Amino acid sequence: MQKLRSTRSRSYVAQRLRHAPLLALSCALAIGTPAAESPTPAARMTSYANLDEWIAHDAVPFSIQSGQGLEAAIDKVVASLGDSIELLGFAEALHGGEDILTLRNRLFERLVQVHGFSAIAIETGFDAAAPVNDYVAGRGPSSYEALLDSGYGRAFGRLAANRDLVEWMRHYNADRAHRIPLRFYGFDISQGEQRIADPGRVLKLTLDYLSEIDSASAQTHRQHIESLLAQSSGWAEAWSDPAQSPLRKPVGTALRIATEDLITELRTRRPELVAKSDAERYAAALKYATVAREMLDFHAAVARSSGEPANGTGLRGVRDALMADNLLYILSREHGRGKVLVFAHNEHLQRGRSVWPCCGQKYQGTDVYSWWPAGSQLSDLLGPRYAVIGSAVGVSDDNGIAPPEAGSLEARLTALPGATLFIPTHGGLRLPAAELAALPIRSGSVKNLSYTALTPQSLTDFDWLAVLDSTAATIQLPGGSSRP
Repeated sequence: MQKLRSTRSRSYVAQRLRHAPLLALSCALAIGTPAAESPTPAARMTSYANLDEWIAHDAVPFSIQSGQGLEAAIDKVVASLGDSIELLGFAEALHGGEDILTLRNRLFERLVQVHGFSAIAIETGFDAAAPVNDYVAGRGPSSYEALLDSGYGRAFGRLAANRDLVEWMRHYNADRAHRIPLRFYGFDISQGEQRIADPGRVLKLTLDYLSEIDSASAQTHRQHIESLLAQSSGWAEAWSDPAQSPLRKPVGTALRIATEDLITELRTRRPELVAKSDAERYAAALKYATVAREMLDFHAAVARSSGEPANGTGLRGVRDALMADNLLYILSREHGRGKVLVFAHNEHLQRGRSVWPCCGQKYQGTDVYSWWPAGSQLSDLLGPRYAVIGSAVGVSDDNGIAPPEAGSLEARLTALPGATLFIPTHGGLRLPAAELAALPIRSGSVKNLSYTALTPQSLTDFDWLAVLDSTAATIQLPGGSSRP
């Protein structure tokens, strides 16, 4: 399976290199080449006789509410991962868990203050995060409320914990004693009112940049692209009827060509454009254009889709591959500044193949299917520079998550009342294989289908687990309860 995963992800990277060689090369130069991995310390240590012994010996308890033991627990997790980490994932077991978001905030604060982190990337549209980053930097919108009319505000921005995160980052950056300002990113494909948006919004960001330097060229591109967008329809309808997709029509092909023409001009005029602006603004403009290409790639997958194929090459596989591309770009932007925390659903950040719906559930009659998530792509590409903390929840009445069945991993990990803890997985190497194989998998939630339960695979998918005995619900996210 590892060989298959490596082959698939490297094949995808090769394809992107053919399409955007200069951008991919710049990312590769900034990020470097993964070092060869040596045997893990866990492989050289004595195995535990049973799971209860593992939990008793390795669990690191803390309190989210009071903060008691939390900083020491975070420091222990980071120390165990080593100095090579550049991208750390923190994954949520479900969308809509308030306590998980609060823990994410405390984790990021400690990573910034002590461990050299300079940015966070969350599961929202790459373009939607731009005004949030401006706000964090002390420019752009004058208040957080002004962000709520943007793509960010239609979903994640309305969660109280996300507001707390952004306001803390803005306050941190306002203190001139902090030499490296924090940055806020989104790494998902652009979200519209209904699912994935058309590419007009991100193309406008690139065209606005170009118009400041060469208004005539920008106007030519703008008129052509806006004319094509005006002729396009069926972006939202394609979800239920792929035949309605603009990517099945000549106008869709023309829009993809127009986007490539814009990217080509930016790439070929790079020295001139950088000299007349700066390298950072140029890189952002080029990235917005490539995000537009990603959106068109995704819509093309929608246009040819008829359900999710078992080999993982369907919509979820395409989306996660694009997520990985965006995270590599973010990592290249932060190179020399600091490390990056990425926050998303377990199913996006885990190392192994993702399966959805989980726990025997069905969503709109859909059978279980699987795909290679962004975490599997990043694990192959970054090696020991990527690590990920998964999460698990014991009970959540708000989210329809009942107490875990006896013997399940969640039941064992939350056996003590009020148990909130980090625990290392050791890649499953130190745990009894026979006991793991016999573990019952807890049932899921019919109320929040984004919830995922722990399985024996979780111990190889994640380096550590954050286990919460319970979590309250945030406000309802658009589509958040139905998909990772």
